[in-house]
Amino acid sequence: MSAITASAVKELRELSGAGMMDAKKALEETKGDIEAAVDLLRTKGLATAAKKSSRTAAEGLVGVAVEGTKGTAIEVNSQTDFVAKNEQFQEFVAAVSQVALGLAANEAETVLAAPYNDSETVQERLTNNIATIGENQVIRRVKSLSVSNGRVVSYVHNAAAPGMGGIGVLVALESEADAATLDGLGKQLAMHIAAAFPLSLDETGLDAETLERERGIAREKASESGKPADIVEKMVEGAVKKFAKENALLSQPFVMDGKTPISDVVAAAAKEAGKPILLKDYVRFQLGEGIEKEVSDFAAEVAAAVGA
Repeated sequence: MSAITASAVKELRELSGAGMMDAKKALEETKGDIEAAVDLLRTKGLATAAKKSSRTAAEGLVGVAVEGTKGTAIEVNSQTDFVAKNEQFQEFVAAVSQVALGLAANEAETVLAAPYNDSETVQERLTNNIATIGENQVIRRVKSLSVSNGRVVSYVHNAAAPGMGGIGVLVALESEADAATLDGLGKQLAMHIAAAFPLSLDETGLDAETLERERGIAREKASESGKPADIVEKMVEGAVKKFAKENALLSQPFVMDGKTPISDVVAAAAKEAGKPILLKDYVRFQLGEGIEKEVSDFAAEVAAAVGA
């Protein structure tokens, strides 16, 4: 097994909240597997972070575009954060956001094949950008939402320019309430989503594999209690239900007061507006989410290059 690096220990500490030595030991036991190490620390009760890793490893921008009852979020990655500040790159992100919005696209391939202007496709423009900027770029993912009546509202956290930044959120509200009411509610919900990182709209939408993973962690912890098997199973199911409640958007406590479930926030807004409001769906794109990026030792690379 290769030596555990300081950067890996640092990453695990940030993800889990565990101490340095506990993080190092967990990495040694899991042979450097970050995800497995997080689970191990949680099993031992040494991790304070319960959410799935949302590693911001890749660079680039998340762009959002909305038009009344429809909206689109798109992630365009680059190799370095310098490119994300490049005017040419930002113009491209803004333009492809509008292209994706017009197509109601949900696949990167759909956007890449679409016309960028009168003389080239999005793919051709992207290829040209790579050549002129001198760095690889890719449209990683895209997701569109729409409602029959109501509004799709967007929010960008850590904005680098209008409509683009580190986290892009869309909220789809189905309602006949006035636009101002829906825009205000949608903005609050979008800010909550950016901060709280829900994994699904409601508990039924949670990924089965994720729930099984949580069930395994809970069973391992509960089995160490020494309680009878039937009690252990009740403890496990209770832990899984708690996880589901904390990670489904509609049951999460609103970040602005820390207690009101999002479903009640929507219901209160509907009552005040005198019109039903349905939180139909949402999108949350965080730049580089789930992508692992190799961290290199720049000083060592320079030394190696000069033969030091």
